[in-house]
Amino acid sequence: MSVIRVKKLHPEAILPTYGTEEAAGADLYACLEESVTIQPGHSAFIPTGLALEVPKGCAGLIYARSGMACKRGLAPANKVGVIDSDYRGEIRVVLLNHSGQAQTVQPGERIAQMIITPVLMPAYTETEDLTDTDRGTGGFGSTGK
Repeated sequence: MSVIRVKKLHPEAILPTYGTEEAAGADLYACLEESVTIQPGHSAFIPTGLALEVPKGCAGLIYARSGMACKRGLAPANKVGVIDSDYRGEIRVVLLNHSGQAQTVQPGERIAQMIITPVLMPAYTETEDLTDTDRGTGGFGSTGK
């Protein structure tokens, strides 16, 4: 098991936790002094009160919690947040309210989930041609025929 070093920036911050033994994502918690209400179509930065060390060669990916997204319409505004391995600032989640009614985020509430994953950092080189595949240049919806 890997270990991620986490610094509490606020005494009330909650370290990431896994909901089950085999959960892929660790839950992130709102570190708020008071609740925050997000109006329909609006977003708000929700602090976690944490900074962490993502290992070199990895990234922290921030995803929606399925229950919060499906039941309340709250999900990260940028769809997937990316924490680079050299970032040491506070992890904040920008929640967008996709629902038709105001949604309130409470202090200590689980707001997103984070997965630490390896990343490739290839060099990009320009070329005149690419290898052929069965799909070729077929784009959106081209494999659903």
